[in-house]
Amino acid sequence: MENKPYVNIEVANSMGMITFYHPSHNSLPGDILAKLAQTITEAGKNDAIKVIVLKSAGDRVFCAGANFKELLAINSIEEGRQFFSGFAKVINSCRKCPKLIIGRIQGKAVGGGVGLAAAVDYCLATKYASVKLSELNIGIGPFVVGPAVERKIGVSAMSQLAINADTFQTAEWVREKGLYTEIFDTTEELDNAVVELSLKLAKYNPKAMQLLKTTFWKGTEDWDKLLAVRAEISGELVLSDFTKEKLK
Repeated sequence: MENKPYVNIEVANSMGMITFYHPSHNSLPGDILAKLAQTITEAGKNDAIKVIVLKSAGDRVFCAGANFKELLAINSIEEGRQFFSGFAKVINSCRKCPKLIIGRIQGKAVGGGVGLAAAVDYCLATKYASVKLSELNIGIGPFVVGPAVERKIGVSAMSQLAINADTFQTAEWVREKGLYTEIFDTTEELDNAVVELSLKLAKYNPKAMQLLKTTFWKGTEDWDKLLAVRAEISGELVLSDFTKEKLK
C-alpha cells in the first residue's frame, strides 16, 4: 500500500495527468502544496501538454484539505502565513495556467480540497464526492479558498458551506450549484469521461482555449494580493487557543 506522499505528472496523448497523494486522506502539508503549485506551473509551460487533468490517488477521498499535524506545529503568524500561502499558490497556479484544467473528483473534498476543486476549469466527479468547508469548526475560516469557491457557486451557496461547517453537502448538491459538471456512479465511469473529454480538448486550438480561459478568469487579477492577505488572516487565527484545542 502506498504510504509516502507524492506529486507526479504523466504526459500522454497531449494530456498532462497530475496526481497527488498523502496517506492521511490526501491532506496537503506545505511541501506537497509547493510541489503541486510548481507542477501545475511547469505543465502550463510544457508544449507537449494541451490539457491538464488534476486528480488524487485512492478511492473515496479526493482531498482532506490542510494537514492537521502541520497546523498544530505552527507557532508564529509568519509560519501560519507561509502555510496558508501554500493553498494560495496552488489556486493561483491554476488561475494563471494557460491551459484548461479538468478536475477528477473521485471522493470527499474538505476545506482546501473544495478550494482545489473550485480552482480548476471543469470538474467531473463521482456520487461519493461530497464537500464540506470545515474551517469554522476548528476556529479559522475558509478565507484563502473562499474566493475560488465563491467564484464557482456564488456567495449564497459558499456561505451555506462556510457556516454549516459540520455537514457534508452531497455531490448532487454540488452539481446543482455549478461546481461539478457531471457526476458518475463509479470511478471507472468517471475516468472514462475524463479521458474522453481530455482527448477531445487536445484536438482543439490551444490559443483559442488559452484565450477562453483568460475570459473565464476575468476579474481575478488581484488574487495574488487578495489571497496573500487571506493567508495572513488564517495564519493568525490558527494560533488561537480555541484552534489549538480543536486540532488536538
